[in-house]
Parts: sequence; structure tokens; C-alpha cells
Amino acid sequence: MNAIQRRLGANERRMLHEIRRHGSLAKAELARVTELSTQTASVIINRLLEEQLVRKLEVQRGKVGQPSQPIALNPVGAYAIGIQIGRRTLKVVLVDLLGTVLERWELAYASPDARLIFPAIEQQLAQMLAMLGPDAAARLCGVGVSAPRDFGQWEELLRMSAADAAEWGGMVIGQRVQAMTPLPVSQAKDTAAACMAELLVGRGRSLASYLYIYVDTLAGGSLVINGWPHAGVHGNSGAVGSMPMQAARDGVPQQLLSIASLVTLEQRYEAAGLASDAMADERALQQPWLPLTQAWLAEAANAIAYAICSAACLIDLDGVVLDGRCDRALLTSLLALVEQELGHYNWAGAARPALQAGEVGDDAKVIGAAYLSLHASFAPLQG
Repeated sequence: MNAIQRRLGANERRMLHEIRRHGSLAKAELARVTELSTQTASVIINRLLEEQLVRKLEVQRGKVGQPSQPIALNPVGAYAIGIQIGRRTLKVVLVDLLGTVLERWELAYASPDARLIFPAIEQQLAQMLAMLGPDAAARLCGVGVSAPRDFGQWEELLRMSAADAAEWGGMVIGQRVQAMTPLPVSQAKDTAAACMAELLVGRGRSLASYLYIYVDTLAGGSLVINGWPHAGVHGNSGAVGSMPMQAARDGVPQQLLSIASLVTLEQRYEAAGLASDAMADERALQQPWLPLTQAWLAEAANAIAYAICSAACLIDLDGVVLDGRCDRALLTSLLALVEQELGHYNWAGAARPALQAGEVGDDAKVIGAAYLSLHASFAPLQG
């Protein structure tokens, strides 16, 4: 039985978490940060070494005291598969214990057709298992799936076909994928999965409590409180995409996602007879796309700043992480404008959170999906 086939204990999970957070640590440091005795820490490290979840790095010499040998995660100690079912794209990745993408596959479409998507997922699962081979496949800890909470909502904004919307109605996506594999399947809202990736390998390593905003086909978000993803009772914490942009008076107010989503920029390009995928590269900030991009940036930044101010009045945040599925120069421009807009608010009685760019980018949702399985197998137990 390997470590994937047994449930790790609380101290083992804490040990792996600290190694992931710091990159590598000597045994004495691991004992200190986990608050375990040197003997207990040594026993756990030896067990993790035996199970190939960690490895020894080169001995470090030249410091005061005895030479030390750092312990790091072993990339081949475990693997996970991540699946992102998006409104425009299906992505499947295979990652190792470090989260490094070993294999990836992608399918683009205009509208998410379940009759196309699930056979493609089943085929990719089989191919990735075959690529690993039997020994490495025994170290697969599971499959993670990220997807919007409800494909059928915002049908008009997305110009989604009624047939496709109806096909997703009431479907439990995780169960559909679970029927394809004996591996455990974890599922999360797509923005929550993206937030998980940022938490483990991005800005989240240095922020305790933050709002995460991801600008995608539809903009959305998630929330981290005291270093833990916070889903809430209904799994909707941090759902800034649904935040109304003003008080309801003479009608239903717009939501943030109807202003700050990439689909609205895409539709502006289309209406002008321009290639609608320009936001993915440098064309977005070049002629003839530039005027349309600038108009969208101004409106999106205003809406995002309003959402950040509202959130900061409810939750005392260390910061806000803004990322997206767009060209990094475009994201940088958006970030600068949001920062500018935040300066227009009265922050008396509330703390203005620091705004930072996310580090994971375009693949945040699919890498986050893979991390769902790694997190379930190896992260510290909450509570």
C-alpha cells in the first residue's frame, strides 16, 4: 500500500503543507514550524521518504553548526488530473505533486455542448492513464473538476443555445465524471478552483485573507479567510460577479459580470467586425481594437473597484488578487485602472486592501481543479 492508498495522518499532512509552503526545509526546521518534537518529526519524515512523497536535497554546508539536508516534495510522489469545463473551452491537465503540468489537452467551442464534452473527457482520462503507465498511475490521487455553478444562467448574455442550456440543467457534473473512473472525483466552482491554485502557488502564500477576482468569459470570484478557502453555506462566498452595481430603483440593476466580463469585450469586437479573440494577445492594446478595449477597461475597472469597496466593508481583507484569462498587458492595464478607481472612494471606517495581480493566469481554473485532488489527499485537515 502506498501513501495514495492510505489516508495520511494530521501530522503528515501538516509536514507536507509546510514543505510545499517553504519549498524545502531541514528536519530541525520542520520540527519547529510544525511544533513537533525532533524525534516525532524525524519518524514522520522517514515515513514520507519511504513512501516517496518527499526527497532529500543536497547537503548544505558552510553555515554555523552541523551541515543540514533540506527535505522537499518529490514530484513523482503523486499525480492528479484536472478538468476545466468552461463556457468557451474544455481543458484537461495531468500534474505532479509539485503542480507542474506534465500533459495538457484543450478543446475550444462557441457553446458548451454536453454531448461533445463528456465523451472527450472520458477519452482524455484514458489517454492520460495510458501515458503514465501502471506504476505511476498507482500514484494518481484523483480527478478534480472545475465548472461554472450553473451553465444555464446568463444564457442571453452568453448567446448560448437553448438546447445547450437545457442539457446542463440539473446535471451533477462530478457524478458524470465519477462514472468514468474509479479514482475519487472532487468538484468545485470554477472560480473557487482558480482561487485554490492561487492560494497554493501564487499570491495566496503571503496573504491570510483576501478576495480573489477572476476576469473570464464571465467575471467571478472567491474568498480566502485565514489561509483557507471559504465557500460559505451555499458555496457562493466571493461571488462578486453577481454583485449588483447600484441600488434597485427603477428596474433590476446590472451585475458586475455584465460589465467586467470578457464576453462583453468580445461582443464589442464582433460588433465592429474585428477578431473577437484579440483580448488573448497584444492586439487588444493595438489599433483598431484599442479604442474598444479602452472603453471596456474604464467600465470594468469602475465596476471592479465598486465591488472591492463593498467587499472590504463586510470583510477585513489583507488584499485583493485580480487575475484573468487575457493577455497579461491587458490585465496590467486593468489593474492600474482599478487602483485608480479605488482612490475615488471614501475609506473612512474601512481598510483599503492592497491590490495585486494574480500569478497563475490563464490556466488557473484547470490547475486549480487538479489541486482539488492534491489538497484532498495531502493538505492539513481543517478544524
